[in-house]
Amino acid sequence: MPALGVEISVRRPDGSVADVDEVGEIWLRGPNIMAGYWRRPEETAAVLTADGWYHSGDAGSMDVDGYLYIVDRLKDMIISGGENIYCAEVEAALSSHPDVLEVAVFGVPDDHWGERVHAAVVLRAGGTATADDLVAHCRTQIAGYKVPRSFDLGTELLPKSGAGKILKRELRAPYWSSEAGVIH
Repeated sequence: MPALGVEISVRRPDGSVADVDEVGEIWLRGPNIMAGYWRRPEETAAVLTADGWYHSGDAGSMDVDGYLYIVDRLKDMIISGGENIYCAEVEAALSSHPDVLEVAVFGVPDDHWGERVHAAVVLRAGGTATADDLVAHCRTQIAGYKVPRSFDLGTELLPKSGAGKILKRELRAPYWSSEAGVIH
């Protein structure tokens, strides 16, 4: 539920209000929302509307009682064959495997589907899971079209920011270096 004095709205790409339980971008408005990015007017204009709505870049839905459910970051969403795949859901499925220490899921180019689901997985010490094992595990957790089609399996920890967040852009970069850019 929104904090006192804060409005939350889930919006479609055209800015219209999403239906109950429909996933869209989370917009926020209230006295605690930033006035803008310091000396970055273009970035500010991209995320703040004239009437004070902040475009969070997060995907979510709101239920009939007004509870907000955050699904993923919009920039991390994979569009494969016209289907929206939220990385956080696939990461949760992979993370539930006992051999998985950490994981990052992202889209990589695919000639047929546009993008395909790819996972960078770090196994726990002594972990023996193979890509086939992880695929089989995912199939018990999520829909088949969301299951990773390719993997980087290793024991070296994934790159992280100073705040400890996995740097997906570094993991994604080698796959998109010859592409014009991420499809969406």
